[in-house]
Amino acid sequence: MTTSQLRKQITDQLKTLSDDRLRAASHFVEYLNDSGDNAATEELLKIKGFRSSLRRAEKQASLGKTVPLPKARRNV
Repeated sequence: MTTSQLRKQITDQLKTLSDDRLRAASHFVEYLNDSGDNAATEELLKIKGFRSSLRRAEKQASLGKTVPLPKARRNV
């Protein structure tokens, strides 16, 4: 089943749910979205030095010390 077929199937099924079940489905989808993001974030935070690198990058960005994407891609 393709992604678009799966989305259509889910959409069709959602149309038949009662208000309470639709609310529960919404909470479940929200949980799935949040848990995926949290897992990726936790994995990044486990990398030694990641937090300090992130803070340094955020500070540089706030000061406007960034490199345009075309220039960065040229140097890679």
